[in-house]
Amino acid sequence: MAFSIYVDSGANLTSELLKNLDIKVVPFTYSIGDDVYECSESTDDDAAHKFYDMLRNKVVVKTSMINAERFMKAFRGELLKGNDVFFVGISSGISGTVHSAENAAEMLEEEFPGRKIKVFDSLGAGLGTGLLACKAADMRADGMEIDDVYKALIPYRENLCEYFTVDDLAYLRRSGRLSGVASTIGTILQIKPVLRGDEEGHIVACAKHRGRKNAIDAIVEMFKKKARNIGENRIAISHGDCIQDAKLLAERIKQIASPKELIIAMHEPLTGAHVGPGMLGLFFFGNGR
Repeated sequence: MAFSIYVDSGANLTSELLKNLDIKVVPFTYSIGDDVYECSESTDDDAAHKFYDMLRNKVVVKTSMINAERFMKAFRGELLKGNDVFFVGISSGISGTVHSAENAAEMLEEEFPGRKIKVFDSLGAGLGTGLLACKAADMRADGMEIDDVYKALIPYRENLCEYFTVDDLAYLRRSGRLSGVASTIGTILQIKPVLRGDEEGHIVACAKHRGRKNAIDAIVEMFKKKARNIGENRIAISHGDCIQDAKLLAERIKQIASPKELIIAMHEPLTGAHVGPGMLGLFFFGNGR
């Protein structure tokens, strides 16, 4: 049975990947004051640059999850065509979006009793979610059925590695992931944290370093230590409007290994509002999280 693959826009996939792998997007929204904006399906560099410039200018951005109604509207069209639906969503550890998708699936399965709607919690964010969706698309292209794809994707989720650093601790403080005192001291001392997605899908600090170069060095070392089956898998880098850092990180990764594909993308606005300009992240499949 044919099935369509959906992600939320937090998956951070490029327009090329969305097109080539036939992945559809349910967009997040964010608000600035009373104005509500819909995230683009893919992150256009020019639009994203303007978004990060707004953050630099201290514009306050509020984000919200996708509700069940919007998922129902997106999925219903595919179900009417006779297709099943496979959704890969941002971690339930940082958003209620997966729960909304599950509610939508429950209601739609009553309306379309012959169809299947699978909701897969990525326990990841950004291109971590995106890599899992790409893997699901590869499995579909190999002829796997929707139930088998769900089962086969679980080991990849268990070994999804997401490591990133930020340039300004204030955004982590606003998101509640860092106290005001720690943020102030860290800024004065130029402390740069390294964060990761943990086994329950939360974003946690795993190290801190003096200066950005040392933080990036630490991310590269984690890649050396944990990456597995590199030639068979994609590796992804996202950045909060710091393309030169992203390119340098990509070159360092290429010196270590030759991945199936190396993706560089501007980091999407939803989680970008919580990590700020200068965020630099590396996403890959490894040995555990």
